[in-house]
Amino acid sequence: MENRRFQRMKINQMSVDISDGNGFFSGEITDVSRFGLKLDSIPLKLDDRAKHLSIVVSGRGKNFKMKARPRWTQKQTYSKNLGVEILNAPFGWTEFVMDFEPKKKDVWGTIAL
Repeated sequence: MENRRFQRMKINQMSVDISDGNGFFSGEITDVSRFGLKLDSIPLKLDDRAKHLSIVVSGRGKNFKMKARPRWTQKQTYSKNLGVEILNAPFGWTEFVMDFEPKKKDVWGTIAL
């Protein structure tokens, strides 16, 4: 899990609508990166063995429709958690995610000559 190219950020109040090609389900997103999502509270009926999933991410007044591939599943009693890889990020997704990234410190701004 530490072989990530981009940092994952914890997220609150972001929802997901997801389809495996047979049904439509809703859940929530608990962390996000530029190329992946962790989905929580996904109904057990979702086929996590599907090659592609259609998802719509909703949060902060924006919606992003994209295709994703399941990478891992963690079953709970009444639901499951799902890690997905984003296959085709729509325009504006990278900027949206970058707003959640921690701001980098400007080391040159603290040097006094």
